[in-house]
Amino acid sequence: MGKSRTKRPAVFIDRDGTIIQERFYLRKIKDVRILRGTEEALQLLRGAGYLLILVTNQSGIGRGYFTETKLKQIHAHIQKKLTKKGLGFDAIYYCPHVPDDKCTCRKPKTGMVLQAAKRFSIDLSRSFTIGDHVNDFLLGQNMGGKGIFILTGHGRHEYKKIQASSGKMKPDIVAKNILAAARCIVAAQDRQEEK
Repeated sequence: MGKSRTKRPAVFIDRDGTIIQERFYLRKIKDVRILRGTEEALQLLRGAGYLLILVTNQSGIGRGYFTETKLKQIHAHIQKKLTKKGLGFDAIYYCPHVPDDKCTCRKPKTGMVLQAAKRFSIDLSRSFTIGDHVNDFLLGQNMGGKGIFILTGHGRHEYKKIQASSGKMKPDIVAKNILAAARCIVAAQDRQEEK
């Protein structure tokens, strides 16, 4: 068995506009709304053997809109809601920096993904990203896997950037929402196993 097959694949999932309703710099737990289809999507991916890793740019910390403590409380709340149904994330990573900080963790840079890959022994070549921003699918491509772009959250606005790029920015897959993305991943896995 090849070395890569001893490693597990993962799906790196964006937060705002992907699994929860988009809010302008979400600050309050009471404003968290899990998007329709999220739970079914996570269930499908978990059942297919994927690790589930949340990766989110949270420049609101760097901008002083909220603290890391508040962010961790929000993430604990999301985890609690999902874990009740056996669907919690295996890990949550966030970048607290603003774009001008030039950090290595802000998507589409791969810092968060590389941390997870080391911790969980992840095969990035068989892994995916899902998100509603150009940076989300670019992250998937930058890590050597595949990037899925979805049309919820900022997706429809961001899709205009993709169209305006004349093919320079191209997601591996465009899907309506996280559930459609999960179905694409599972279908691709099934096709691979049939070969």
